[in-house]
Amino acid sequence: MFSRLTPVLIGLCCAVFAIGPASGLNRSYGTGDALLEAQAAYFERWGVIPLHLWSGSPRALITPLTALFVHGSWLHLLGNMLFLYVFGGMTEARMGRLPFAAFYLIIGYLALLGYAAAHLDSGQTLVGASGSIAGVLGAFLYLFPRARVTSVFPFLFFLPLRFPAWIVLLFWFFLQWREAQDDPSGPGVAYLAHVVGFTLGFLYAWARYRGDSVGSTRADSRATEGESQP
Repeated sequence: MFSRLTPVLIGLCCAVFAIGPASGLNRSYGTGDALLEAQAAYFERWGVIPLHLWSGSPRALITPLTALFVHGSWLHLLGNMLFLYVFGGMTEARMGRLPFAAFYLIIGYLALLGYAAAHLDSGQTLVGASGSIAGVLGAFLYLFPRARVTSVFPFLFFLPLRFPAWIVLLFWFFLQWREAQDDPSGPGVAYLAHVVGFTLGFLYAWARYRGDSVGSTRADSRATEGESQP
């Protein structure tokens, strides 16, 4: 199933990361302490800082959008892009290109906004597309619950096993929710943004498609992208 926007989003995130200081590929940022200082300044400029977000600065209000295209490390980038690759194409095909673009940006913005609202006094920087991607996962759960995805779990010795999407995605959501409860004070990983994004994505799909012909889609579809590991 061909889709145009999902590969563009993946390519854009990868390009932004490659030219930024976190990738280590752009030598103009220097090395050692100079590189670390450049990374901190870069994240502060383009990422979300909850303390600044509520200051009324127009520029700060844009950062929940710019932060969606900035990642902190190779692992952060590749993990997010893998999830987007597996679940984004079918969700985009069901919604349509432009609605999917609006969905991706708005859900991502609201997910980061929700996280910032819960950490009003935090001066730490938040970056990454995971709020948007969590929204895609939530929408996918409603639209294609019977699609099968291949997953690996450490407690099952990393064996690749195929499960219905609803099992994988609800298990993922439970892990995010549990971690958000255990770590209420803020970053490292913004689990609360994942919870907010996933919930909003599912609710949007339910509200938008419950009276549509999606019922047959939900009952019968199988995921081609879902053959990849999430």
